[in-house]
Amino acid sequence: MAFEAGRLSLPLAGDARAARRAELFRESPIAMIQRLALGTVWSLMPPRLYGLPALAQMCLTELMAPDYALPDPERALAQPAGLAGIVHEFSLPVLLSAYRRGLFPLAHIAPLKWWSPPQRSVLFFNATHISKRLRRQMRQGHYTVTFDRDFEGVIAACAGQRNGRWRMTWITPRVMRAYAEAFDAGYAHSFEVWNEAGALVGGGYGVAIGGMFSTESQFSHEPNTSKIGFSVLNWHLAKWGYAFNDGKLMTPTCEDMGFRDIPRQEFLTRLSDALRLPGMSGRWQVEDDVAAVADWQPAGGNADAA
Repeated sequence: MAFEAGRLSLPLAGDARAARRAELFRESPIAMIQRLALGTVWSLMPPRLYGLPALAQMCLTELMAPDYALPDPERALAQPAGLAGIVHEFSLPVLLSAYRRGLFPLAHIAPLKWWSPPQRSVLFFNATHISKRLRRQMRQGHYTVTFDRDFEGVIAACAGQRNGRWRMTWITPRVMRAYAEAFDAGYAHSFEVWNEAGALVGGGYGVAIGGMFSTESQFSHEPNTSKIGFSVLNWHLAKWGYAFNDGKLMTPTCEDMGFRDIPRQEFLTRLSDALRLPGMSGRWQVEDDVAAVADWQPAGGNADAA
């Protein structure tokens, strides 16, 4: 089956995948200007504005005497909350080491920074919440979910324009290439949601190390499609013995689906334990369909909420 952009098809390989990345992992000058302008405005809004002096001091210190070692997550700043250090090297080994330490990269404007927030949004799978409304939608059979089928399309959509929103994203071409390398190495994974016409209408991606999965970003082009894919992902993570899904910072979607904030120290302890688990190697495959996941009743989850 030939590849058609944004359509359900066989996975790409070799030169075709490289060509797809070259096409998607680029940013027009207008898009870059818009991203930088919106990122600047976002950074100057309270309460983020109050963290600028500490950020400026950190950048000045790094400029005068750069420290290429990964920062200590427990010594992250209180303001801006969770800022741990500046990213110097963004290679795959450094990225994986950062996740193992409880750090993650993020920056709406340069430089790219390491973060370790004081409160971490985490889903323990027995607390997974799937609303009645979402279960009904999943049982209708209008969507198909796959794993690792179109990582490039997913990360490009996560970085792209969202319906009714300004295009403010931290997922730059540099970030896309780094996570694509992690995908090639078997650490990054995507979930894709396809409608009945075979179009990619939702999805997300994240990083799996040991028994920890860290969600990076999601998108929806049709109502609730990211939640459908996320539910299927979490069902599989629970079945495969993963300890938790790290959402990093709380979002409305994460809160709706049962994530809760835990203190940094508790997260780091749980992370240390999770890294000892085997996880799931290789390219991931969906083991049950959307309708079957709709019947999932996690022990302790609020399955009856509307």
